[in-house]
Amino acid sequence: MYPKSLIRVFERAAAFILEADGRATGLTGAGISVASGIPAFRGSQGLWDKYDPSEYAEISSFRRQPEKVWGMLGEMLAVVEKAQPNKAHKSLAKLEGKGLLQSLITQNVDGLHQAAGNRKVIEFHGATRHLCCLECDWRWANFKLSKCKNMPPRCQECGAILKPDVVFFGEQIPKWALLEASSAAEKAKVMLVVGTSANVHPAAEMPILTKKAGGRVIEINLGPTSLSGPVSDLTILGPADEVLPEIVAACERLSGSE
Repeated sequence: MYPKSLIRVFERAAAFILEADGRATGLTGAGISVASGIPAFRGSQGLWDKYDPSEYAEISSFRRQPEKVWGMLGEMLAVVEKAQPNKAHKSLAKLEGKGLLQSLITQNVDGLHQAAGNRKVIEFHGATRHLCCLECDWRWANFKLSKCKNMPPRCQECGAILKPDVVFFGEQIPKWALLEASSAAEKAKVMLVVGTSANVHPAAEMPILTKKAGGRVIEINLGPTSLSGPVSDLTILGPADEVLPEIVAACERLSGSE
């Protein structure tokens, strides 16, 4: 049981969401998927602690040595394919189902928001479930590592080694994703920032767009970030898979829809 002071914080977050009257959006990062067994890229036990991103995450590295990069990608995709949505993902899906969350902007490439039930998801950095050919633009949709007989996977049109349809360092965010995310952020009366340090641009600018447009920013992270204080109207420190279900429950209490 949470102390009354923390319950009041959950209810304050819920009140912000209810007052937004359906015009809330979310921004999520790697932290929301940690409880699903996907380590964050940065920090202790993160992927970049094991693999040098300059060798494995730069688009120039992939073009030079795709076989080497697929050594890392195969390990990452094996983890992602086994992962299931956790309580944080499911809570955001519940908010959308209740008409309280209009859209989600995610920096994650794991597809867990869609698996949880969210329909309007803007994938800022692409998705590992799709592969693309850098030579002829052929695409392999809904790729499954577990069903791939030969590694690394190759294009069925030209034979080139395929690349996951994710944004590598040195590549641009897809223009459509940036435009959709910016529009959603500017229109939002509330932005829920979950599991992201808000240091990677341009995704980090989304809460600032909401704030500048007169909206509120609710931040849920394990520790303070650059948003805490200057941008966030409410900062809740704790695991997303524990905090978000409490906020959803508070929304149900305050709206009388328990």
